[in-house]
Amino acid sequence: MKLAIVGGGSTYTPELIDGFIRLQRELPIEELVLVDTDRTRLELVGGMSRRMLLRGGHPARLTTTDDLVAGVSDADAVLIQLRVGGQDAREQDESWPHDVDCIGQETTGPGGLAKALRTVPIVLRIAEVVRTHAKPDAWIVDFTNPVGIVTRALLQAGHRAVGLCNVAIGFQRRFASEAGVAPDRVALAHVGLNHLTWERGVFVDGVDMLPNALETRLGELAEDVELAPALLSQLGVIPSYYLRYYYAHDEVLHEQLHASTRAQEVRAIEQELLGIYADDAIDTKPEILEKRGGAFYSEAAIELLIAIRGGTELPRVVNLRNDGVLPFLPDDHVIEVPARHIDGRFVAEPVAPLPDDISGLISAVAGYERLALDAAVHGGRDRVLRAMRAHPLVLQHDRAEKLTDLLLAANSRFLEWA
Repeated sequence: MKLAIVGGGSTYTPELIDGFIRLQRELPIEELVLVDTDRTRLELVGGMSRRMLLRGGHPARLTTTDDLVAGVSDADAVLIQLRVGGQDAREQDESWPHDVDCIGQETTGPGGLAKALRTVPIVLRIAEVVRTHAKPDAWIVDFTNPVGIVTRALLQAGHRAVGLCNVAIGFQRRFASEAGVAPDRVALAHVGLNHLTWERGVFVDGVDMLPNALETRLGELAEDVELAPALLSQLGVIPSYYLRYYYAHDEVLHEQLHASTRAQEVRAIEQELLGIYADDAIDTKPEILEKRGGAFYSEAAIELLIAIRGGTELPRVVNLRNDGVLPFLPDDHVIEVPARHIDGRFVAEPVAPLPDDISGLISAVAGYERLALDAAVHGGRDRVLRAMRAHPLVLQHDRAEKLTDLLLAANSRFLEWA
């Protein structure tokens, strides 16, 4: 198997390498190519990755390149993990919405729209190269945020793509650890859109453990997602921590106004990691990598690749076409639910009807996502404004006007039409 990682110069790539080493029997990789435009990062991350593979006894041949065509040629799968504009652009996404009393976040709200506008056109160009030069049946696995919007862009353009996020696997691993069982014995009733999801059931060997957990460990579960216990109790589900931006918007905004941005924190961690990667004597994953974010990213990616290769029919939480699973959304919208890989495609597990408060929020955010993708593909201030105003965290026209101007000013160098 040849696997190409576009955005391979990410400081998080060694986490993937660590997973490939640990699970090399389950996922045999003969060739691994890291593709990135940043040659300096690529050299450091590539060197660290080679040393790790050697120490771990992994036989894969690892190469690095800034040539996308060479990197993806004849690949069996291509993993895309990009951050257009780097941490500098992320810091802007986390900052300028504050001027209009909105949260600053790189995937949710106004900042998420900015990231989509920067990212979708570039991912689509990469995907065209993959379509032309990778193997005809190659999959694109998208880990690039905002995953739901990016994955829908890929599917809409006819690419063989699936989106991946680490939120669900984080819940699964946590519950498996608490129950003292192997992760594959835990199945989630996970539903929603990317970064807008709820856990409606946690099944261990087919028995739903969530009702008892909410009754006996409500405070602990609420603390994990930083939401009020009364909210979880009333909903009867566990919202992902991204729901905090909706359920506790003003509280989060207050916190953000009195703290450093996540981009500043990650930038410092990345500089330390690059220093470690430059040391030829280090050949194991550094502990500080855990602070970088993306817990269980490698396991999620590897489990998905194993499923694609036909190694398991267990359901995995992915981003895929709705196709009637949530009847209140269009078929071509992208949702995040458990799905099985069957006969070369992902098939979603059935989802029980949702209560009105959850389906209503999903519908509202889905409407924004559709407008955001239209703006990302076709450009134009009017399209950006419509998407901005449609977001449930914005809505007011005057606020949307101001946020649109701030977005365009901060991102003009990334938007070809601006």
